[in-house]
Amino acid sequence: MSENAPPVIVWFRQDLRLLDNPALDAAANMQQPILPVYVLDDESAGDRRSGEASRWWLHQSLESLNASLDGALLCFKGNAQEIIPRLAKNTGADAVFWNRRYEPWCISRDKVIKSELQQAKISVRSFNGSLLFEPWNVTKADGSPYKVFTPYFRKGCLQNSPEPRRPLPVPEGYELYRERGGEVPGDLDLMPSINWYEGIAERWTPGEEAALQRLDSFLETTLNEYADGRDRPDLPLTSRLSPHLHFGEVSPNTVWHAAKKCADSVTEENLDRFLVELGWREFSYALLYYFPSMVTENLQKKFDRFPWRQDEADLERWQRGTTGYPMVDAGMRELWQTGYMHNRVRMITGSFLVKNLMLDWRAGERWFWDTLVDADQANNIAGWQWVAGSGADAAPYFRIFNPVSQGRKFDPDGEYVRRYVPELAGLPKKYIHAPWEAPANVLDDAGVSLGDNYPGPMVDIKPSRERALAAFKSISGQ
Repeated sequence: MSENAPPVIVWFRQDLRLLDNPALDAAANMQQPILPVYVLDDESAGDRRSGEASRWWLHQSLESLNASLDGALLCFKGNAQEIIPRLAKNTGADAVFWNRRYEPWCISRDKVIKSELQQAKISVRSFNGSLLFEPWNVTKADGSPYKVFTPYFRKGCLQNSPEPRRPLPVPEGYELYRERGGEVPGDLDLMPSINWYEGIAERWTPGEEAALQRLDSFLETTLNEYADGRDRPDLPLTSRLSPHLHFGEVSPNTVWHAAKKCADSVTEENLDRFLVELGWREFSYALLYYFPSMVTENLQKKFDRFPWRQDEADLERWQRGTTGYPMVDAGMRELWQTGYMHNRVRMITGSFLVKNLMLDWRAGERWFWDTLVDADQANNIAGWQWVAGSGADAAPYFRIFNPVSQGRKFDPDGEYVRRYVPELAGLPKKYIHAPWEAPANVLDDAGVSLGDNYPGPMVDIKPSRERALAAFKSISGQ
């Protein structure tokens, strides 16, 4: 390596790791010093700046990455369109590498940055470090994007696409370029001023090392129970990898190939079910890439005529977990306390908001965006439009999750509800998902006073379901 060789800037984004990082690997092969950079670009993100729970996670993850880079990570806060070209000029960098992002605002911003750098005769290379399959590589025979998941994944990904590339090793032997003028992760003011995040911190360990440990633990102890267990919020049978994947602390390629290595020790059903979930993540990103308007607009335009209600009081009861339906309330409180919600319960709480309360899916999406540690734009929006019935391959509108029957099926002993709605902990499992059905003496023995220490149902399930179906019929011309 030449003593006066110019640096290569590696712009870290949602790829906060060293293992299987294509941009870092390519830079290491340049035999030039590497300047690792992170930019907190709330200006370009606009109303898509990270939510508060995500910012807590990002702080921890950047600290972890900085330690892995021997304290050389240079952090900035501001507009990346100004910062990256200026940094390249000031350091004499002759190349800038990054791994691609697919959110609409990122694509627009990155095109501008790439053009400006190229005009300055600075080499720019971008890589796929976030997806198993690039959206433009998985299309139908006529070149149009898939709108239904099963043919997208089974045919487009598994049958007609090469197997996802194997993960790259951690690069070795590269020199770190140390530049002054930036900040350390702690200077980005990501940590909330009030310690509301303590419950989140007790349950999560951000960072690449923790992500790899989480993956290993899941594959060794849980994968073989995944197909059935993934629907049970009362049991620890999900991977809990979603925030690690969102922040790029582990790549989907690492997860995919590690899971495939378990083929001889787990059943085909369990392995396939887990890979399908990775496929849904890919599908969500493909939808966002091809239909960027879905961030704020219904993919199915008939839903533009849907008569959503506006009721701030009802929205707040849902947000705070005081709907009177224990399964819904447990989910919303799990979210508030831990920054996470079990996927089955996300469907239950989402269905309750958009169908039983008939409140706009966008209000729910924004709440999840601010409170989830795994708040991922593609997954979050695709999931909410699926529940609402307005998206691609959406659940049929008449599929309305009954929170009582869902609770009895997937939390049969009521342990999930007891964990997050402790005021109901004394109820027998027969009544814990519908406390209003309990006789007065049972409520008294359990210390439950409906309307006092636990609310009665804020809406009746059957009439609210009929109201939602009538509204759907009104926009369907039936």
